[in-house]
Amino acid sequence: MRLGFLSSHGGSTARAVVAACRSGELDAVPVLVISNNSASPVLAWARQAGLSTAHLSGAAFPNPVDLDAAILQTLRNHEIDTVVLSGYMKALGPRTLGAYRGRILNVHPSLLPLYGGRGMYGDLVHTAVLAASERVSGATVHQVEEGIDEGEIVAQMRVEVLPGDTVATLRARVQASEGPLMVQALKMLT
Repeated sequence: MRLGFLSSHGGSTARAVVAACRSGELDAVPVLVISNNSASPVLAWARQAGLSTAHLSGAAFPNPVDLDAAILQTLRNHEIDTVVLSGYMKALGPRTLGAYRGRILNVHPSLLPLYGGRGMYGDLVHTAVLAASERVSGATVHQVEEGIDEGEIVAQMRVEVLPGDTVATLRARVQASEGPLMVQALKMLT
């Protein structure tokens, strides 16, 4: 399995998956990181880790059709067969979604279908979980489709919400579960 990652920021899930590949835990080859953010820490990390990188964004491709084509062509040029979204904050276009149907995985910081959909990402999810006095949160790996957070659920991991949790403490525990959960989901694809 040749892996390509799309990430907008730190890419913690991408880092965990690459570590699992290099330790032999996951039988896959990490190849490429694409980011829509030229200042993204994930790009610097990926270069240091020996991965190919690409900055593809609306700045260079203002027409979404052209951006979709550029992402798809970059994935194909690197012979990627499985795509992992690691905090990628943009919707993928229909050409990329069609070419990789069933082979694009995203990790979301809640137990979908709870706290998913438009406007539910990052700390907004954790804030909503705490405001609702939930006792359990977690992470979900799902297949990526056109709708936001609507693809088939592949794997979930529960994370207890502790008394006195803040957004930061809950985020830290949920985020720590995301990498191992993605590795588990990728093993299911092989």
